[in-house]
Amino acid sequence: MTHVGRCLTARGVKPIVKYQHAFKNTYLYGAFSPIDGDAFIYEIEGTTSEIFFRYIEQLSLHRPDELKIVVIDNAGFHSLKEFIIPDNIKLIRIPPYSPELNPSEKIWAFIKQSYKNKVFETMEILKNWLSDFIVNKIHPEIVKSITHHPTYMNLIKAHLDV
Repeated sequence: MTHVGRCLTARGVKPIVKYQHAFKNTYLYGAFSPIDGDAFIYEIEGTTSEIFFRYIEQLSLHRPDELKIVVIDNAGFHSLKEFIIPDNIKLIRIPPYSPELNPSEKIWAFIKQSYKNKVFETMEILKNWLSDFIVNKIHPEIVKSITHHPTYMNLIKAHLDV
């Protein structure tokens, strides 16, 4: 479905944007480091606890000697009670209805801002666009500039000092 956004035009000129009302989706799971700008993004078809756990397993293998603090919300598929979380992953749950506390949400907003007013004829074209965008636009300096916030950094520092 087209993500409609604002655009600049001359006064009195109404912008015309292609719009597609077919709804298909794919999912991106991601972890982003405000410290060094590292990003780990996983494209998947679905949102279940099993799929989320597979993502957590793959994330634990990415830079395996590093402790990863993953901020999660209260989505049902984030419930991993029946799974054993890898030792190098710590999950921190944020309060309900507070996505602004999750630095990843700012990355998702950055991606969504970039595909406003675009129509993708097929899911494959969308996936190729996402892949190209992630490879070419989600680099360490961008990740740090979006996620590096004193609140997050103080929390990370406090957690590491424990």
